[in-house]
Amino acid sequence: MKNSQLYKGSLTTIIMKLLEENGRMYGYEITQKVKSITKGELNITEGALYPALHKLEGEGLLDVEVEKVGNRLRKYYKLTEDGQKETVNRLAELEEFIKNMQTLVNLKINPDLQF
Repeated sequence: MKNSQLYKGSLTTIIMKLLEENGRMYGYEITQKVKSITKGELNITEGALYPALHKLEGEGLLDVEVEKVGNRLRKYYKLTEDGQKETVNRLAELEEFIKNMQTLVNLKINPDLQF
């Protein structure tokens, strides 16, 4: 997508939705899943992903599990109980936002209306 700025405000909600559906994921896995789902239209950079993950962890919405994979450590992220509840709230807010945006974008302006 040419203007990924539109996604920035929704990044944490996207992450939370993926974790809700997949249980637990590691960072690179999240980026690849988003890329796959959007057919390459949205690429989440590490520079955007990890600050968002750390923020969610700091808010108590994510737990982190570290596992040794081969000779390296991998961090897996999963929603806490509070994170699961907050995911429901954020998805509802995002759906309402999308609905309002669709209404505005599809609005037929009546030239006789005075604002």
